Parts: sequence; structure tokens; C-alpha cells
Amino acid sequence: MAPEKLPFLPSLLLPLLTLLLPQADTRSFVVDPDHDRFLLDGVPFRYVSGSLHYFRVPRVLWADRLLKMRMSGLNAIQFYVPWNYHEPHPGVYNFNGSRDLIAFLHQAAIAKLLVILRPGPYICAEWEMGGLPSWLLRKPKIHLRTSDPADNMTQIFSLLRQYEPHGPLVNSEYYTGWLDYWGQNHSTRSVPAVTKGLENMLKMGASVNMYMFHGGTNFGYWNGADEKGLFLPITTSYDYDAPISEAGDPTPKLFALRNIISKFQEVPLGPLPPASRKMMLGPLTLHLDGDLLAFLDILCPRGPIDSILPMTFEAVKQDHGFVLYRTYLTHTVFEPTPLWVPHNGLHDRAYVMVDGVFQGVLERNMRHKVFLMGNLGARLDILVENMGRLSFGSNSSDFKGLLEPPILGQTILIKWMMFPLKIDNLVKWWFPLQLPKSAQPQAPSGPTFYSTTFPILGSVGDTFLYLPGWTKGQVWINGFNLGRYWTKRGPQQTLYVPRPLLFSSGQLNKITLLELENVPPRPQIQFLDKPILNSTLHKTYIYSLLADTLSTPEPMRLSGH
Repeated sequence: MAPEKLPFLPSLLLPLLTLLLPQADTRSFVVDPDHDRFLLDGVPFRYVSGSLHYFRVPRVLWADRLLKMRMSGLNAIQFYVPWNYHEPHPGVYNFNGSRDLIAFLHQAAIAKLLVILRPGPYICAEWEMGGLPSWLLRKPKIHLRTSDPADNMTQIFSLLRQYEPHGPLVNSEYYTGWLDYWGQNHSTRSVPAVTKGLENMLKMGASVNMYMFHGGTNFGYWNGADEKGLFLPITTSYDYDAPISEAGDPTPKLFALRNIISKFQEVPLGPLPPASRKMMLGPLTLHLDGDLLAFLDILCPRGPIDSILPMTFEAVKQDHGFVLYRTYLTHTVFEPTPLWVPHNGLHDRAYVMVDGVFQGVLERNMRHKVFLMGNLGARLDILVENMGRLSFGSNSSDFKGLLEPPILGQTILIKWMMFPLKIDNLVKWWFPLQLPKSAQPQAPSGPTFYSTTFPILGSVGDTFLYLPGWTKGQVWINGFNLGRYWTKRGPQQTLYVPRPLLFSSGQLNKITLLELENVPPRPQIQFLDKPILNSTLHKTYIYSLLADTLSTPEPMRLSGH
């Protein structure tokens, strides 16, 4: 059977052409193969570029980041266009706000930066599903990232060299750092290593793009994941140890690179903009709003979807976040009995409750069993979290949810209700709600909402949310989804809070947490003036759980972009 072809975004290209056509008669960019170089407007040209992803930076901060890149000596930027960011539903396009691609291109032009545009449809970028929209998986037998089997890259490159034996030297992805996975150490690359490599390439006359020059943040649910023997979701921070930090500050690596670049081409005069003002606040005590199950009618106003067997996120049209799976025990379980999902059929992490009482966690590739007891008719709830779809690899059809029916002891569990949860809507529009006193859990554990409000009496600055003692969950500031925290696993301990998200002049700010496992004895949070990105509390945590896995992990391999 021939692979199904993926649709593309013709509407994406039209505004780009509209932007570029007025200059087409006066500008030119060509390859001069006889002299192994590029020509820009007829003049020999080499680019020194850096990667920046507009979709990882709030729109109001685009100009600041682009200016700092230009002042660093860059003459170009390189970025992707994620298909899933602009077509969230089939035929429904979004180019507004932080998705306004044309506005970003205009900002780049104002900063006097040329653009190397990589529109996809697949981008990797450690982004959710590599930029492909998850609604493609509503076709269960779809084959992603496939091509004509007759294609042979050796033959293709040989054919290319028949027509182009020479050309300019280019490194499109020269890594300034590296990405982070939950449960592993924060990745860094030394300043001498980065500057030495850049200088050597520039001496050869090469054009270079540095990936990343500014990493940014995987806000909300947008992080991707890798599969390397184990399922490895990417952290919320995409700092990347880049020359410009996650908070937009120049680093020593930036100044060292600027010095190297100045040896080969003109660098704009004047100092770089300084680091942004940082703010400390707290500690603040959060208050219990109630457990997640108490809000089920609001989280899923249309009610559940019934099925004999559990359905995937894609089948119930839930792209991100969480789905609650519910069934009832058909017999009394008198002694602790294992609940498990065969064939590694849980994607990705499940929080198990019996009659509303938290029992434990199941996790893809790692935690395979939770032991349960319960009476006939007891309610079994399994809250499944999508931790981010695979962003690298061929045919990465990373379906989410319960891909197989769970088994309790020897009994296959059937007759499921699926509740696709709209948690962001609850946080943005419904909180605060007053629950009846009887609905308040006595010993908070399992998926539970906490929140508080706080004023900022002085001037507002960038800050970093620190959640000491909390386990794992999602956090919102003034209704904006900052992303995932996983304090217990690390390495990331703080979440970047850009100053435009905060209210000043004494207005009340609202912070909401969905803690998925266990709340600290003192439910407090703090805002720090420095990030903590490398504090893995259990440096061998991933490997300590391997005894509970069904297979031996493969050797670690590099991701791709």
C-alpha cells in the first residue's frame, strides 16, 4: 500500500510571497559555484546566523531578542514554521498573536537580519510531534515521514554532484549547547569549544548557523520527546545553554562569539542591551481548590465517550493534556493485585485512583504496575497525561492514552468512559470556584488544584517560579499555561516567568497549580531572580527503574532537528 501523503499549508506560503515580491526586482541571492560562495545582490556574501524560534518566545519579546542577535554580529536568523502551531484543526488556521509569522518577519527586517526560513512540514526542533499536527493520527494506519522506497540518498547526492561539483561551504546547525530531558543532567557546551569551532569554520570561508542562539521555552504542552530505549520527554525550558539565555540575557558565550565574529565581519557599534530586571517574591502559600475529580462536570461539559475498549487521545480528538479513563470493578479484589497495561500500551503517564483515592503512578517504559484492592462496583479512574509526542525518528506515530485495555490481575478491564479534559478552560474562566466542604480531600494527594493570588507593589521584572517539595504537574500564571514542572525528577527546578505575564501596580496576580501526585507539607512556592536548571535530585533515576522494565534500553543516540 502506498504511504498516505501529508497535506501542506498553501496558505502559509502566500503571505510570504506577498511579503517578498515587492523586493524581488531589486534583490538577488544566488550560488556562485565557480568560486564556492554566495552572492547577495551581486556581491560575495557569507552568512553568520543564529536560530531563534518565534513560537518559543512571547511576541512582545521578539524585538528584544532579535536586536540582541543583530548586536552580537549576526547578519541572519534561521527558524522553523511548525505546522501544528498554525493549523490546530484540519482547515482551521491561526496566524494571530504569537503565531503572527508575518509580524515576526517584519521584526527581523527592522533588526536588519536576513531570514533562513525552514517551513517544514516536519521540523523536529524538540517540538510536539516534530511540528506535524496530532490530528493526522486520527487515521490510525497513517504512515508518517515516509517516502518512495526507490529513493536512495547515495544516488541522490551522486546525482547532485553531477550538476553541482562545487559550492559554498555551509553548516546549517552548529550546536552551541544541547537539549535537556527530564531525569538527566542539564546539558552544557563550553565556551572555548563553541568559539574554537566557529572560528575554524569562518577561517574556511564557510557560512554558519548556530543552533540555538536563543532557545526560549516550551510553554504549555508543546515540548517534544525522544525514544532511546526509554521514552524521554523534553523539559519545559529550552535554554539550550545558548548564547542568549532562556530569559533573553547575554551570556559569556555570547560575548566570546561576538569577539570571534568581529574578526571576520563588521559587528554593529554600541553595547548590547543589558540583562532584564529580575524579581524575587515570596514564599507564598497556596490554598487547596479541590481535587480534579470534583471539577469533572466543568472539565468535560459534554460528558464522557463510552466504549467497550479504551480509546486513544486521537480517537476522542484530544490533542494535548489529559484524558480521564473510568470503569468499575466487576468483582471484589480482596488483596493487593497488579494493575498493568500490556505491550507498553500506556502513553505516557497515568495517575490511578480507586473511589477517588490516589493509588500510584504508571509510566511508559518504566513503571509497569500499581497494586490495587477494591470492592465490587468500586470506581477505577486512570488520569492519563500526554507528556509530548515523539519529535524525532521515522514513522513516529506516537498515539497517546491507553493503547491497550488495562489488566487487573488476570481480568481484562472493559466498558470504559473517556473524559477529554479542558483544563486550560477551567483555569482561565472558572476559577475560583467554591466547592462544598465535603468535596475537599482530607489528605491531598493525586491530581489536585491549588492556587493563590498576590500583588506586585514595585516594578515588575522577569522571574523564575520555584516549587520546592512539589512533585509533578502543570502551572498557570494569570491563565497562561507556563508548562510542566517535575521538581522530583529534575533537572529543571524553576519555570521562567516573562515579565509581560505579570500585573503591576498592586493588581492581583493568580497562580494555579495542578499537582498530579503529592503536595508538600507546606504548600508554598517562591519567585527567584535566577533559574535553577541543573538540579537532578536523582541523577540515576531513569536507570534505577530499569529493573521494572520489560526490555533492555538501547544505547543513547543523538536527537536531530
